[in-house]
Order: sequence, then C-alpha cells, then structure tokens
Amino acid sequence: MTYIWQLKNWPKTTWKSDSLLPLLGQARLAQGNLLGRVKRLGFELGEEAQADILTEEAIKTSAIEGERLNRRAVRSSVARHLGLPTAGLGPSTRSVDGLIEVLLDATQNYQESLTAEKLKGWHAALFPTGHSGFHKIRVGQWRGREPMRVVSGPVGREKIHFEAPPGEKVPEEMRLFLSWWNLVSQKLDGLLRAGLAHFYFVTVHPFEDGNGRIARALTDMALAQDEKLGVRYYSLSSQIMEEREEYYRILEKSSKTSSVDITDWLAWFLDCCQRAIDRSDKIIGHVLAKADFWQKHAQTVMNERQKKVVNRLLDAGKEGFEGGLTTRKYVSMANVSRATAFREISELLEKGILRQNPAKGRSVSYDVNW
Repeated sequence: MTYIWQLKNWPKTTWKSDSLLPLLGQARLAQGNLLGRVKRLGFELGEEAQADILTEEAIKTSAIEGERLNRRAVRSSVARHLGLPTAGLGPSTRSVDGLIEVLLDATQNYQESLTAEKLKGWHAALFPTGHSGFHKIRVGQWRGREPMRVVSGPVGREKIHFEAPPGEKVPEEMRLFLSWWNLVSQKLDGLLRAGLAHFYFVTVHPFEDGNGRIARALTDMALAQDEKLGVRYYSLSSQIMEEREEYYRILEKSSKTSSVDITDWLAWFLDCCQRAIDRSDKIIGHVLAKADFWQKHAQTVMNERQKKVVNRLLDAGKEGFEGGLTTRKYVSMANVSRATAFREISELLEKGILRQNPAKGRSVSYDVNW
C-alpha cells in the first residue's frame, strides 16, 4: 500500500483545473449570494446568526469524531464568548469552552500568523484535562514515534484506512506545512487553498488526537482569510457531518494513491462548500423567523418564565423541540408547580404564542405558533 506522503513529489500536489473551474464558479456564486444576504441582517440579527452557526459548528465538528456535546452547554459557552445573554442556558464545561475558543480564534484572528505555537495552543485548549476519553495523551505537542493509523473493524480483522507519516518526520512535515500555508496565501484561490490545507493537515496528522477538529478550524481560518471576514455564516462541519461517510471515503481514496493528483478531493470539497453555504440559508432564515416572531409579539405581555420557555422553543426551530412542549417539561424548565405550568401554558395559547400539536389526551403537546 502506497500513501500519498510516501510519493517522491510530496508535499507538492496537482489537480486538473478544467475539472474544478465550474465547481469553483458555482461555490463562489453561492458565497457571494450568502454574504449579500448577511449584510441585510443588521448587527443584532448578525450576532444571533453567528451564535447559531458557531453552536452548530462546535456540535458537528465534535460529532464527526464520535463525541456528543450538550447543546445547551455549547450555546452557553458561545453566548458568553460573544457577550450575548446567557440567562437560562446553564453552565458550560472546560472542554466546550476550549473548543469555542479555538473556533473563534481561527476566524476572529484570521489575520494573525499561523505558527506551530498557535496550533499546539489549540490542541491544548481541546484537551484541558490532558486526556482524550480515558486515555492520557501528549497535549500541546506533536505526536510521538508510535504509528498513527485510522483503523476500523474487530480485533484480528482490522482494516487500515490510513497510516500517517512516522512520528519522527512530523516536525519537518509541519515546518513545510506552515511554510506552504504562508507562501500560497496570495498565490492561490482561497477556496482551493482551504481544501488543500484540510487535506494536507489531516495527511500529516501531527497530534495524537483532535486532528480532524483542528483541520476543520484551519479550514475555517483559510475561508475567513479568503472572505476577509472574521465571522462565519456557514458551517462546513455541519455539512461534512451530513456526508461523513463520503468525506472519509474520498479522503481515503485520495490518500491511498500512486499519484499526487487530488482533483477528486478538491472537487468534493468545493461541492461540499456550496452545499454548506446553501444549508446556512436555513439557519439565517431561522434567525429572521425568530426576529419576526418577537416583532409581532412585541406588545404581548409575558412573564420572565414564559419568555424563557418560548425562547427555548424558538431556539429549537420549527418542530425542532423533540416531543413538543408538555406541562411536565414546562415544570422542569420554569421551575414551577404543575398547576402554574398548566395556567401559564393556557395563557400562551390564548395569546396566540403557542399552538397545540395534533395529538390529544396524554400525548398533548405544544409548539410555537410560527
């Protein structure tokens, strides 16, 4: 088996421009349309959209690696880092805070130089306890000499999907990567550079864990440099999560090769970018729908408990609050008695804030009257 990093020309890669130009044009068109729509959001709604997309990015970039984060903890951390209200969101965790700090640093500080120290700092932020799960890892350091393989299947019948360069080669590989990152910043189309950076970094796999998350943060940084915008309004990680099997398949295919041509990977990446941009329209539409809702009900009298519950439903989106709002859930969220919960839900129904879902009897539940 030959891996791309074993080829003589590595780390120089090639691609077929004729195949990529139409895809690049389509991605650029979608990008321009989105940024034009974002300008119409205004400052406050822009912050709300940023918070929604950053929350989604954090949850999905972890989910790709099989780690499930608590949405409320992530949203709490995002709100605190962006200076938004945190009432009712609860606490976050050190690891969630670390991830949010990495994602924000990659985009807000996109003009800063990318250095080995920055990458190692990101890695340390992702693993504040020095452990990945139950395993102690080298935090904030390049990996050691042990082989780094991506493996699946039961013991004795493992399938090796990828093997990274030997640990002793990592310092030199990363020196070349950082030199390449700075060298091509003004010479290569920004979207192509983002795709190349992603592939290059995961091929070197410089850390014991967290390589995928850092690769996606680097991709966000490259996109921010391309757009000259320190705010992300689309989540590439969310789209990669939707297409996770294909993502891993195309990475494996492009890594196990006898050629340094990575046209297939770049074609998939550009398509994925376009789909991520198209997907963000849904998130921005959700932000606008929330704003329209509160504008419509600006004069509707509600107590703070009712506002808190309604905001939770709005954050979940249309039909996004699993199982709908029930009296029992209201009791838990508002910390009130069952009688008070029933009365306050009834008031919200009378005022047209809530509507009853179709199910009756014990299954009765409610949603926002969008």
